[in-house]
Amino acid sequence: MVKEYKVLARIGLLFVMMYMIGAGLAGGVNVWKETSAIAHETRDWGLGFGESGQKPTGNTSAEELAEYDAYYVGAAQEKVIYLTFDAGFENGNTPAILDALKKHQVSATFFVVGNYLETSPQLVKRMAAEGHTVGNHSYHHPDMTAKSDEEFEKELRLLEEKYREITGCELTKFYRPPQGKYSAATLKHAKAMGYRTFFWSLAYVDWLENDQPTKEEAFDKLLGRIHPGAIVLLHSTSATNGQILDELLTEWEKMGYRIRPLSEIS
Repeated sequence: MVKEYKVLARIGLLFVMMYMIGAGLAGGVNVWKETSAIAHETRDWGLGFGESGQKPTGNTSAEELAEYDAYYVGAAQEKVIYLTFDAGFENGNTPAILDALKKHQVSATFFVVGNYLETSPQLVKRMAAEGHTVGNHSYHHPDMTAKSDEEFEKELRLLEEKYREITGCELTKFYRPPQGKYSAATLKHAKAMGYRTFFWSLAYVDWLENDQPTKEEAFDKLLGRIHPGAIVLLHSTSATNGQILDELLTEWEKMGYRIRPLSEIS
């Protein structure tokens, strides 16, 4: 009787082990599917704001982004701002922006697309000559999450080549996803190409050419929501930005902020 019990117990244990192994394998498949889905999930960069002057939260955390050499904010210990501009095309406002930056001895980063390089090479040369960084916003400004690996790489390489043709210099490998669309897969690919990806922690609706914000509306957002470590996104196409930048920089300086280059973020 005891011998029969031991045999049955062993058989039962064997079935339990087989079940656990099977469940583990199934769990492994499910984990792979989940990870794969996350890797290819398209997200639109978004922010959640709390108290005035405090760092907002991103829809992907700073810790998660850091795994891909990606950032949306700098360190919050000091009153430092990282000023960036997205430059899709030139409509006459960039010279005033560059004049204001030069007056305040401020270095900014301009994320440009192919059209900007093709139509405004002299302004691109001026950016480089005056100590600004020119970054990669892709050549054609597509949804990069919808591109194959080969197409993704081609978008960035084309812009690198055009910048080299214009300036004789290598493009700084800073990348900003067009339309703010990204996935873990695109962040990983950008990192593999040697790029650091930069989102933002402060922006406002300044890109509608025929519906520009007033100075008061711009200052409400850009002064009210500024915070230590802010990566600020402005559009160089904005007439409002061209008109207010000198005064905006003065106001930030009065608040105790310093503008530093993106290269200092780590």
